[in-house]
Amino acid sequence: MLKISIHQPGYLPWIGFFDKIACSDIFVLLDNVQYQKNYFDNRNKIKTKKGWIWLTVPVKYRFGQKLNEVEIENNIKWPEKHYKTLITNYSRAPYFSEYFSFFDEIYNKRKWKNLIDLNLTLINYIKEKMGIKTKLKRSSEFKTAGEKGDRILEICQKLKADFYLSGKFGRNYLDEKKFEEKNIKVDYQEFEHPVYPQIFGDFIPGLSAIDLLFNCGPESRKYLYNYEK
Repeated sequence: MLKISIHQPGYLPWIGFFDKIACSDIFVLLDNVQYQKNYFDNRNKIKTKKGWIWLTVPVKYRFGQKLNEVEIENNIKWPEKHYKTLITNYSRAPYFSEYFSFFDEIYNKRKWKNLIDLNLTLINYIKEKMGIKTKLKRSSEFKTAGEKGDRILEICQKLKADFYLSGKFGRNYLDEKKFEEKNIKVDYQEFEHPVYPQIFGDFIPGLSAIDLLFNCGPESRKYLYNYEK
């Protein structure tokens, strides 16, 4: 049985995103849909001594642009800010030093024009360090005519999927009967957020997956796979 899941590739995604990847044989990065302003496409949360804060990548956005068309606003010194913020808040985390050189390269040694390139580079790195072997594809690789649920069904058909694992909000727009007609089973990710060791006081859920990585390192993987394959 070939299991597929699909989701937009945000900036430094949370644990549930990687859990969904880990539960799939192929994960499709939905890169050619409309960019969502004030969402997770260009920002995510990290933990500080005073609670959580946003890390936001400034973008040059025009209404109607697709995610893979959005450029980064590099007149603002965001790489330096993000880099210093990570050092300030995670330098004492048990595994920060293990991943330090990668983030130094990301923020200090590479120049980023398009948001999608930054997001995919970070996603691939975190996926690799968490030991996830799932194959990644981009939705822009496929020619699809439908929108929302129909687009997803088309992608599943092109990949010859037997099973589609949706996020919980898929219940609002998926027509399960259409999937059933194509012999594709649909189920929904029931992600239970794990509690793992964090620095700075009480546990805060819903942060970027780098919080898990910096705190748990190679052990991060054991906090995934909440959905039985």
